[in-house]
Amino acid sequence: MPTSAPALADVTASDSTLRRFLHGLPGVDAVGLEARAASLGTRSIKTTAKAYAIDLAISMVDLTTLEGADTPGKVRALGAKAAHPDPTDRTTPTTAAVCVYPDMVAVAKEAIIAAGKAPDVKVASVATAFPAGRAALDVKLADVRDAVAAGADEIDMVIDRGAFLAGKYLKVYDEIVAVKEACGASARLKVIFETGELSTYDNIRRASWLGMLAGADFIKTSTGKVAVNATPANTLLMLEAVRDFRAQTGVQVGVKPAGGIRTTKDAIKFLVLVNETAGEDWLDNHWFRFGASSLLNDLLMQRQKLATGRYSGPDYVTVD
Repeated sequence: MPTSAPALADVTASDSTLRRFLHGLPGVDAVGLEARAASLGTRSIKTTAKAYAIDLAISMVDLTTLEGADTPGKVRALGAKAAHPDPTDRTTPTTAAVCVYPDMVAVAKEAIIAAGKAPDVKVASVATAFPAGRAALDVKLADVRDAVAAGADEIDMVIDRGAFLAGKYLKVYDEIVAVKEACGASARLKVIFETGELSTYDNIRRASWLGMLAGADFIKTSTGKVAVNATPANTLLMLEAVRDFRAQTGVQVGVKPAGGIRTTKDAIKFLVLVNETAGEDWLDNHWFRFGASSLLNDLLMQRQKLATGRYSGPDYVTVD
């Protein structure tokens, strides 16, 4: 069962109590939120701090391929890259995880084991009828169980946005609880809100608290499959939520912005958001991740530039 403080014990007793709690959360000052996110994004860091930030960002990447054309060969190559992002420099950190569809979990797991990097590199799998989430609950739970049985260390589920937007909060809560139980003791659960479809910052705040009340190990911005994905503002809002949730309950929850983060400059902006909002306790890949496919290549190029003073040629990193 999800963990919460005594003050929150009765919040999920019924649809009405849950709605009262979620709609009782402070309203979001959109102008203030965006201004703070923009202000934090202008912070500059020195070269030594930049080297540390790049390695930290690499270690936080969920290297992802979620395409209909994914093949075992592509997933094996991605697993090898996650384990040794820069084969010419073994001081390069591994990525946090490889994220794939459930039918590719076993292939990814084998690749990481073959590279000698299990359990440093986790295998994450999207589930619950990703990305739309339009399936019956028993189908979603079967999806999760299949992925966990194949060796998934982490499950990235999508919430039923239609139910959430219709105000059926308890339905969404119960579904997250059921998925968490299907993960068992071996897999951590990331709950994806698809913030680009939630319309308002108030809804993002409510979804964040709803996911955490239901037992999410991570809350995640997006699937990467819609027009609006992770932004500094929506990530800042979610970081505030996990900070406040821990202050109230003692339970720490991770945050994963996903989609649209492509450059080292962008990644460092997000790390500043983490440090200045949630604090240093979240500056670890157990509590913060980047959902990305192309970000790693730029991080590797910038890392090599810091080390040698020049950029390598276009063939320095693999094209995913």
